[in-house]
Amino acid sequence: MDWRLYKPIYDVSLHPHWVGTLLSDVAKVSIPLMVVMTAALWFFSRPGGDRKWKLACGSGFAAAALAYAAAFVIHQAWSRPRPYESHHISHPWSSTTDASFPSDHSSVSYAIAFAVLAFDPLAGVIFLVVATSIAVGRLFIGAHYPSDVAMGLVIGLLAAGVVVRFLPRFVSWVVSQVERVSDPLVRLLWR
Repeated sequence: MDWRLYKPIYDVSLHPHWVGTLLSDVAKVSIPLMVVMTAALWFFSRPGGDRKWKLACGSGFAAAALAYAAAFVIHQAWSRPRPYESHHISHPWSSTTDASFPSDHSSVSYAIAFAVLAFDPLAGVIFLVVATSIAVGRLFIGAHYPSDVAMGLVIGLLAAGVVVRFLPRFVSWVVSQVERVSDPLVRLLWR
């Protein structure tokens, strides 16, 4: 079933070939982009002002760590081969051989996006659009099956939910500790 859903998606990236190449290049910068976007929330938060974006930033990074840990545990329990390892694909843009299920990229990016969404709906929607483009890109470059990225979405949602619901005091404490160092520096940028 996964292969039947996956094959037509991957075929789109082959004709024309530049589509797959473009998506491959985007995939290479996707997680660094999410990290930069998340960190930018911190710097957009005025020192001494509303801490909403700082809490979103801290929660996003905590959720990403939790999602990555969950995906790692699942990888150890079930090492599902990548699509290009199980089926003949002529031009794979991804050559990693770690487990395909679940998608780490999807898990981490959705964890960040859902955590940000909990604090700011507009910023959260922007992060969700970026996370979805990352997840879809992983299909187009041949790195994952649809169920891999779907499970990444579920893991990301659950990780963000755990952080936002059960760890807000911890995140707030971490934010207050980092603020002590960052606020004097960020204050200079705001002047």
